[in-house]
Amino acid sequence: MENKGSDEVEKLKTKFLSVWHNVKYSWALKPKTSFSRNSPVLLLGKCYHFKAEATDEESPTEASVEDLVMGDVDAFRRDFASRVWLTYREEFSPLPGSTLTSDCGWGCMLRAGQMMLAQGLMLHFLGRDWTWSEALTLQPLDTETWTTTAAKRLVASLEASLQGAPGPSVRSSSPQAQALSLGSAEEADAHLKEMYHRTLVSWFGDSPSTPLGLHRLVRLGLTMGKQAGDWYGPAVVAHILKKAVEEAMDPGLACITAYVSQDCTVYSADVVDCHRAPRAERTSDETPDAPTLPQNDHPVHASTSPESRAVIILVPVRLGGEKTNPEYFDFAKSILSLEYCIGIIGGKPKQACYFVGFQDDSLIYMDPHYCQSFVDVSTSDFPLQSYHCPSPKKMPFSKMDPSCTVGFYSRSVQDYERISQELSKLLQPSAKEKYPAFTFVQGHGRDYNLSAGLTPEKREWPFIRDPRRTVTTVGDFVLL
Repeated sequence: MENKGSDEVEKLKTKFLSVWHNVKYSWALKPKTSFSRNSPVLLLGKCYHFKAEATDEESPTEASVEDLVMGDVDAFRRDFASRVWLTYREEFSPLPGSTLTSDCGWGCMLRAGQMMLAQGLMLHFLGRDWTWSEALTLQPLDTETWTTTAAKRLVASLEASLQGAPGPSVRSSSPQAQALSLGSAEEADAHLKEMYHRTLVSWFGDSPSTPLGLHRLVRLGLTMGKQAGDWYGPAVVAHILKKAVEEAMDPGLACITAYVSQDCTVYSADVVDCHRAPRAERTSDETPDAPTLPQNDHPVHASTSPESRAVIILVPVRLGGEKTNPEYFDFAKSILSLEYCIGIIGGKPKQACYFVGFQDDSLIYMDPHYCQSFVDVSTSDFPLQSYHCPSPKKMPFSKMDPSCTVGFYSRSVQDYERISQELSKLLQPSAKEKYPAFTFVQGHGRDYNLSAGLTPEKREWPFIRDPRRTVTTVGDFVLL
């Protein structure tokens, strides 16, 4: 009886902590983000202009995206809102190794990492030009809407019984079968892409059974000495994402893998091996109804070689010492101007963000710091609205934390050769930047004995490890 009472107390503590975070992160909203009418906006390789054709001298030079009705603003809104948005959630089943049923207050870097990975998967399965048909129907995240929603969740949380998440329901037939039942080829194509979109989002659901969900990431974090409720840095998250993709049992993820650079160095031979090496066979018992997803910019009509895999390249970097070096802003701009860039995870100290673009000297980001209710993604018609954000945010580059992870998507060996050549030119040291943010090196990482001759103190640096020791924690590296 005593143990049962202690468990009930822990559950109550967890529930009230979740309620507090719900109030904290759902009610405290910032005002609308302002965008200049006179400067282009870059969003993951796409350029948008908001300037009107006719000049109005009395019109303001800045306005929120919701208020702008000129230029490419609708195209920008549609593109931004089509990116997958992963935020704090509550009321899901307890996370591995804990009684926590919410990640509010600590899981923002994991959510940012999920968003970056989701963008890589969108490039792989849907292509960069795909946009969600309902993107412009999303309601702005105004204070009144979010306060009302948060208040309802608060009341519901206080009245709810201390029970687990509802059991999964049966999925419907595969996207291909549903698409075949439609009339025209255009309708079938649009419907098939939408089903791929829904399947992709479901991989990130907050359930122990989803391959890329929070439960899976937390479980992998345990092997690195991280617990649910701990702070995760961008470099740690890069390694967790790599393991999650590599070990995913869903057949749809068999055609893609991930690579993490070592000490700001991308070893080309290792990336090429990732492209060519076959993944371990998936067991069909894991996801019997999972569709076989396409692998290129035209998902319905073509596919890449079955012997080749796409690679998501993750590069942990540090753009300065205690503060971000302003000389690296041009580097960040150049990176976010590339269509094969899947963004940057970083943010302010202890407050993670997912950077997707820029305007002038400000970064555009997606904010995971909204607490939303659990969504059961195992149903065939689960709502998608809470997985897309209509309101971009901006942050001066000077406020960005120097520790971050940059992501790229490479479809094939030929694609990687082009990417490495382009990035090598971009990373050439300038008069101001004596050292590049990262480098490309021919050969394998194993060809370079990184741990040879290191002192015991230097052996503690992450990513430089002594093979004779077992390291249980992976953290952010130190600027050399």
